Amino acid sequence: MNAILGALETGLIYGIMALGVYITYRILDFPDLTVDGSFPLGGAISASLLLAGFNPILVLLISFIAGCLAGIVTGIIHVKLKVRNLIAGIIVMTGLYTINLRIAGRSNLPLRLDTSTIFRNNFLFEMIPDTLVPYLPLIVIVFLSLGAKFILDWYLGTRSGYLLRAVGDNDLLVTVLAKDKGTVKIIGLAIANGLVAFAGSIFVQRYRAFDISLGVGTVVIGLASVIVGLAIARKIPLIKVTSAVIIGSILYRMCLALAIRAGLPASDMKLITALLLLVILVISSERIKKAKPEVSPGRIKKAVPGA
Repeated sequence: MNAILGALETGLIYGIMALGVYITYRILDFPDLTVDGSFPLGGAISASLLLAGFNPILVLLISFIAGCLAGIVTGIIHVKLKVRNLIAGIIVMTGLYTINLRIAGRSNLPLRLDTSTIFRNNFLFEMIPDTLVPYLPLIVIVFLSLGAKFILDWYLGTRSGYLLRAVGDNDLLVTVLAKDKGTVKIIGLAIANGLVAFAGSIFVQRYRAFDISLGVGTVVIGLASVIVGLAIARKIPLIKVTSAVIIGSILYRMCLALAIRAGLPASDMKLITALLLLVILVISSERIKKAKPEVSPGRIKKAVPGA
């Protein structure tokens, strides 16, 4: 039971991160590696500020803003300095490694036992009945993940959100509407990395420790969650894509938990993650091939006169 609860909690936290990857990967068609730096950025800021006595909720907000700034820097490097999107993300990710070390002061920063977090504070202990205390972390994480999902759904339904989706599908449409597609792309990267840093802050507050290697493989986990979520959304059209992405993240963490329960050592986690992503990509590519039947040259000639 504890393993299931742990996988569910971690899956929901990474689900918020996957929402950010969904914006870059699916909406903007932007291979953004900044997330490998912005996830631990939120964690480093959280650990440092919580130890300094800051309010845990305020720490979440500051982490989100810091992630937005990281996304803005990536966007400016790509849009204004004309650096390729992949390289721009790598540059910011590399720079964030040093910045995260400077913020935290060292590579590993645990929280003190008396440090208040969003999961452990006097207000919650007074409000929640004793019978629900064991499930308090899960309740808080569900509330935060659903809040992030609904706010993102609302934003994507606004004029700015429609422009953001248009940039990935047809950037000429944005130009026709007299809007700067570069600015829209920067906004999208800011929101995406803000969500990722927000998830990093929740992760550190839940597990009460920051580590500089926290963000290694974040983009891989996010991509796997998004791909699984998109597959779910295709099968069940009634589910919104954002909901499917969070469900995909939970399923992904459950698979990892089952692999460890089967006897694989925790040190093999990254290898398991890579193999799972490979399997997901192969399955999804096979589905695409089956969905797009081949067209023979003879049929093309019949369809196009003079071919």
